[in-house]
Amino acid sequence: MTKKRKRARDVYTLADLQNWREAKPPIRLGVFGHPVAHSLSPKIQNAALKHHKIDIRYAAFDIAPDQLGEALRLACELKFVGVNLTIPHKIAALEHLDEVDPAARKIGAANVVAIREGKLVGSNTDGAGFGRAIREEFSVDLQDLRVMVLGAGGAACAIAAECALAGCERLVVANRNAEKAMELVEQLRVYFAGPRVLGPVPRLQAIGLDEAALRFQIANVDLIVNATPLGLHPTDASPVPARLLAPHLMIYDTAYALRATAFERAANEAGARSANGLSMLLHQAALSFELWFAREAPLEVMRAALR
Repeated sequence: MTKKRKRARDVYTLADLQNWREAKPPIRLGVFGHPVAHSLSPKIQNAALKHHKIDIRYAAFDIAPDQLGEALRLACELKFVGVNLTIPHKIAALEHLDEVDPAARKIGAANVVAIREGKLVGSNTDGAGFGRAIREEFSVDLQDLRVMVLGAGGAACAIAAECALAGCERLVVANRNAEKAMELVEQLRVYFAGPRVLGPVPRLQAIGLDEAALRFQIANVDLIVNATPLGLHPTDASPVPARLLAPHLMIYDTAYALRATAFERAANEAGARSANGLSMLLHQAALSFELWFAREAPLEVMRAALR
């Protein structure tokens, strides 16, 4: 009688890294987040690893904010190939890395770490992944859009920077802490110094995340992107009520789910087009894979794993 194969763990912790027991195939990649049990990254990265016959595994690690430095150090000591970083670690990670590429440094956040010759090297694939996702979901390029980004954290910084670099028509950053939104806007002002004139509204603007401010902006944007933590939990409300949305809008929720998020449902109620972050997850994951292994990611294999 053959022994039953032990089921792989869904989520590991810092304690597991501190008392590491080797698995087969060995775990050499992972995503660090808090919470992280919902992550689909292991599913798509393991599909890519299997396709390329790379005999290692990718796992999820629930790492609290005060554990991040030690977790990264241990990943390096355990000879991991790299890790992805998700909420709440993208900004905080910079102080724990040995090197940060210029784009991630400018954004102020990293979502992928490659471990090279014992050094932690940070990059950011969120922005490029977002741009590819918008093109895929709505058949339009960022340069042709007036965009409002909700939030000012790590993902929001990468998305806003990608919009600015693409030369979008207009960019508004909305955040509950308006000062933080203004800090992000000021970092990007150099990209909006051209002669383009759009009319009575500023081409680059920071606003508070309140109903009155949002209501005014709706008529002057084409795409609203939710890059706040709202949407990570099924019980979360939409960051923008359906009564404020309009049919001309495109709605992109960076929170992802296999069914519609609250923001998507609000968009559908208003007659707007919508998508959630599955496509952004897919494209940033493919870019991460290419950073780690210097070979083309099997995008359609990864896409199929999401389904």
